[in-house]
Amino acid sequence: MRLSKREVRDTARVREIIEKCHVLRIGAADAEGMFIVPVNFGYEWPEGEALPRFFIHSAREGRKADAFRAGGDGGTPVALELDIDRGNITGTYSCAWSRSYASIMGTGAIREVTDERQRDRALTLLMAHAAPGAEATFTPDGMARVAIFRIDVDHLSAKERAPKDR
Repeated sequence: MRLSKREVRDTARVREIIEKCHVLRIGAADAEGMFIVPVNFGYEWPEGEALPRFFIHSAREGRKADAFRAGGDGGTPVALELDIDRGNITGTYSCAWSRSYASIMGTGAIREVTDERQRDRALTLLMAHAAPGAEATFTPDGMARVAIFRIDVDHLSAKERAPKDR
């Protein structure tokens, strides 16, 4: 990271950033080339583990699902990004303007979750993050229509630029 003063190393702060993010962007590649897909997500970061796991849901068919399944049990390599936009940092001339933000970038492997109990847990985590306090119940028909994927993160970095003091 070029500007180490912006690097976030504190795990508790990284968790806070993830908690405030609403969209996870996943970068992957398939036979058609590279693509990025924005998704809502749930996550878990068990005590004592170095990195979190992210969960997403998807239609069972389509480019995204096919690409994510392509790696089989070993998983498909992906990149991930989350960010919080905090607005402009104004300057006295054009090139002095900037942006205040917090962001996370990482890599990992994505694989399909097929165990029904794990699928239910993944959707519960997704609902807890996307709609805190909302009831999370899933019908058999709904569960049958959705694919669930887990990203096992193998590298994560975070940085932030605070707003300018006024």
